[in-house]
Amino acid sequence: MPPGPRTEGRAASRADGKPAGRPGSKPAPYAVARSEAVERPPARPRPTAPREAEPRSGDMDSSGGAPWLWGHHAVSAALKNPARKFVRLVATEEAAAELVGLLGGPAPVEPQIMKRESIAKLLPPGAVHQGVALLAKTLKPWQLEDVIAHLGEAERAIVVVLDQVTDPHNIGAILRSAAAFGAVCVVLPDRNAPEISGTLAKSASGAVEHVPLVRVVNLNRALELLKKAGFWSVGLAGEAEQTLASHKLSGRVALVLGSEGDGLRRLTREACDLMARLPTQGPVASLNVSNAAAIALYELVRTG
Repeated sequence: MPPGPRTEGRAASRADGKPAGRPGSKPAPYAVARSEAVERPPARPRPTAPREAEPRSGDMDSSGGAPWLWGHHAVSAALKNPARKFVRLVATEEAAAELVGLLGGPAPVEPQIMKRESIAKLLPPGAVHQGVALLAKTLKPWQLEDVIAHLGEAERAIVVVLDQVTDPHNIGAILRSAAAFGAVCVVLPDRNAPEISGTLAKSASGAVEHVPLVRVVNLNRALELLKKAGFWSVGLAGEAEQTLASHKLSGRVALVLGSEGDGLRRLTREACDLMARLPTQGPVASLNVSNAAAIALYELVRTG
């Protein structure tokens, strides 16, 4: 018989029903003013079109290490998040107008109008910024215990656990799939894991604002904590005997994925309740880890 929902050790809700770091009331955004206009003779009228703001160096340091986010989806999602605190928003005239449409009104922080090439100078080389970038304070981190407490008595839940997945593009894409298929969080080891950078946020297409990225010191202890909360942990590996669909998993499931090169570490495999594979075949039977995550999440939602 396939495993059903775990019932032992189900975590209880906290008294207030909310995890630490849960978005609350909307904070007052930092005031971000346009660059000072160049002094002009009094007789000349002020220009009606917005001036381009000059790039300022040192924003990353002066804002306490706040990361730049870029791209329409990443920026608009951050601006809609009441838990975010904003430092600076820059945009081309066209992107600023498009942002108003995405937000359904003015941004909570006034954008500085700049040319595309000036925005590019503020960002890492090769950043595809689409004419808009936001300097925002990092979100308060979630703890795994808080996520579990927030679930309360929910019978169904999916958690994604990543073992040695370090590429920010892959982690961002996995966060996007996790948001699309309703996963409650993505767990990864704190050691050697990338921060939520602009690259990761751009790949996540706004999902960093909706799916907690939970960092843990010890992945095996995290899996034990999930098991006590009623989760079945299933590791994905190409050499597993059974497919993910054949397990017919339901209830609370922790989907565990390893890096493309080495896969799951031995201790991580031993900590899993089950091993499963995707039914790939042909001369190219392996998948990128973010693609594998998307397919596996779909299968769990379809059968769960």
